[in-house]
This record gives sequence, structure tokens and C-alpha cells, in this order.
Amino acid sequence: MSTRPPRGRRPGDARAKEAILDAARRQFAELGYDRASLRRIAADAEVDAALVSHYFGSKQQLFAAAAPFPMDPEEVLADLLGGPRETIGQRLAQHVLRLTENTEGRQKLTGLMRAAASEEAAARMVRDRITGAMLLPLAKGLDAPQAELRAALAASQMVGLIMARHVVGVQPLLDSGTDVLVAAIGPVLQRYLTEPIAGMD
Repeated sequence: MSTRPPRGRRPGDARAKEAILDAARRQFAELGYDRASLRRIAADAEVDAALVSHYFGSKQQLFAAAAPFPMDPEEVLADLLGGPRETIGQRLAQHVLRLTENTEGRQKLTGLMRAAASEEAAARMVRDRITGAMLLPLAKGLDAPQAELRAALAASQMVGLIMARHVVGVQPLLDSGTDVLVAAIGPVLQRYLTEPIAGMD
């Protein structure tokens, strides 16, 4: 009497790990950290839930593997400080918004933003990578007074835009092209990072 083979990918399938990561990115981006369970991710990847735990351990470890920050802050910082000071805001907006033009970059960003709202590890990753590793050194490199506050203001603008556009789905932000948004938000970032702000000494 023959037995039917188990459904889904076998534990030895070399593609199983990548399938789990792809499924995790989708689930974290669509559902957020709290609602994305290992069982849901396993079903999406067509693997047994035990295989997810075998490869990645906990949900937090899977999140860290599936949703690394989708840009290199040091590379972006070098590009921004190496260019004209008067276009810093525009170029910063371009770096961030260009990430959302492809599915993978958009999933990584939205997954991080959704998770940061409910998971301290994700919130810490966003703070460390956006503010600590990129915007604060940028503000200090521009020799701007109150660099910490300027970096936080710039971060709030970028995080808020990504949340409104890709998590909440606010129109017409969702349907606006990247060039339109860069032109709109670039001057705001420029002011936060380089120009005098009322109340700042």
C-alpha cells in the first residue's frame, strides 16, 4: 500500500528558506508584526510551520532576517554630504521614495513601519537606521545647530509620508508619482536640515 507524499516543500528543498523569507516579507508588509504569525507565513510559503522555526527560530528572528533596512545609511550619507548643500532635502527625499518604486523595497519599508508601531525591536531598528545612522550624522555634518532635533524632524516627515502613503493608503498620496512627492517634500526636508527655524538658537 503506497502512501501519499506530504504536501508543500520538503525540508531539504534548497528553495524553501527563500520561499519563507518572501512569504514573511509579504505577511509583515500586509498584516504588520502582531498579526503575521509563523503559521500564516508557513502557509503562504507552502511549508510546514516547523520548518519555519527550524530555519529562523522565533518570529522576531524571522522578522530581522526578512526585513533588513532596505538602504545602506552610510552610502546614502556619503552621497548626501558629497553633493550640493542646497539640494540636500531633494536628494534625501529621492533616496527614500525611490525605494518604494519596486515591490521588494516597498514591502521591506512598509513591513518595518507596520512592525515599528507594535514591536520595540522593529521600532529600535527604524530609529537606529534612519535617525541614528543617517539623519543625525547628516545634520551634524551640515554643522546645523540643534542637529538632534533637526534629524528627528526630518525623520518624522519621511516616516509619516511612508505610513500615510503605503500603510494607511491616503489618497492622493498613493497615486502621486515619486517626482511629484520629491518636489513637494524636498523643500520641507531642506528647511529642517539646513535653514533657520523659529525658536531654535
